[in-house]
Amino acid sequence: MEPKGHFVYYKTEKGYYNYRLKASNNETIAVSGGTGYSSLSACKAGIESVRANVNAHIEDQTLAKPETLTHPKFELYKDKAGKYRYRLKAGNGELICVCEDGYATKDGCKRGIQSLAKWAADSDVIPEK
Repeated sequence: MEPKGHFVYYKTEKGYYNYRLKASNNETIAVSGGTGYSSLSACKAGIESVRANVNAHIEDQTLAKPETLTHPKFELYKDKAGKYRYRLKAGNGELICVCEDGYATKDGCKRGIQSLAKWAADSDVIPEK
């Protein structure tokens, strides 16, 4: 049987719902973007949006003249610490997930996007224990 990842959802202290996508080795691949969802059903809809949009094109914002792509898309960028990061935006432009940690190289960040696509596809959705 092929190993599976899992989306783990949880409620924050402020009452919002968020999720993390974890690979089969329990490593966090991505986390929900923004402050969180107001309900569990909205959080689960966000997870489904990730699944629906993981094969989006990558807009490389590190280029001198980046091509602006339409949504849905991954935005690949450099953070203030010089690390490469990605964020996934849905068809409506809403931020649906981000990488948890920055990557040292652009290729590493692109592999992170590929990993997100791989694990999100058929991951279970479970509550945090």
